[in-house]
Amino acid sequence: MLLKSNTIAALILFFISSTVSAQINQEQADAKKHGISLFNQYKPAERYLRIAAEAGDSEAQFYLAEELRLASQFITAEAQSWYEKSAEQGDFYSMIRLGRSKKDLCATLKNCPDGKRTPSGWLKHAQDMAKPKAEQGDAEAMFIMYEVTSNKDWLEKSAEHDHAIAQYWMAIGIRQGEGFFLPWKRDNIVGEWLRKSAENGYPKAMMEYAVFLYENGGDLSDVRKWIKKSAEAGLEDGVSSYGAYLAHAPSRFDFPYNVVKGYGITSLLSDLDGGGGNVQSYLEEVLPEIAAKMTPSQIEEAKEFAMKWKSSHPPISYFPDKLGY
Repeated sequence: MLLKSNTIAALILFFISSTVSAQINQEQADAKKHGISLFNQYKPAERYLRIAAEAGDSEAQFYLAEELRLASQFITAEAQSWYEKSAEQGDFYSMIRLGRSKKDLCATLKNCPDGKRTPSGWLKHAQDMAKPKAEQGDAEAMFIMYEVTSNKDWLEKSAEHDHAIAQYWMAIGIRQGEGFFLPWKRDNIVGEWLRKSAENGYPKAMMEYAVFLYENGGDLSDVRKWIKKSAEAGLEDGVSSYGAYLAHAPSRFDFPYNVVKGYGITSLLSDLDGGGGNVQSYLEEVLPEIAAKMTPSQIEEAKEFAMKWKSSHPPISYFPDKLGY
């Protein structure tokens, strides 16, 4: 069963703004969507993001600034300009990135560009804008308050209000030893947060929950279900796992053998070539192994299946944290 497309789109393009970003036309919106997809595949995205950013879209401006920052490994004057344009339209992520610039490499190099506000000023501005919404029960605003303040109480409140990414990070933090729990209780709580996050549509949690179920004696049918869902949501790890297990390369978790689907899904990873990871070497190893079990007609059938899958599912993504690296 496929996840609802609007749920996936909301997570892929996860974004909060207190004001309405500039309106863009369909061509610019398509360029933005494609640019963000490329960015999330660790592939060059500047060309597409710039189209929507120059049209005034605040989220595209944030991602363009991120692309420029990552290319130079620090906040350049142009990156800062785009962050500020985005932040001035109410994009919290741009505000936070500007607020954290004291920790950027440019600070070490002592060449940070002058900004319209100080880093602490941007963080205060983000907090002043997000806090009223958070106090009214807005889960995303609560998550922003956590990002701004690092106060775990806000993360927990956001998770309790069904914010999928907050739920995921609650699970990860508790698994790593945060909080005071009996060992058996800790595992149960980790599993509950992962389950909630997965059910609320976060692809990384789907895969983590599948692993959790397997390691804790869960039903293999549930393990298979969540691996499949993570693949359907576009998670790179889910796609590679689901494809390989269907083709029994290797055979795990009692997935039914379907070499056509397995080959087709695995071949989709070629979309990541030129981005992050070591995808090409993986494909050069696994695809011939699967193809050796197939007839020429099955390979053609697999290619057709891959095209249909690609047209009906979100782009493959690493789902990097929006304020991660």
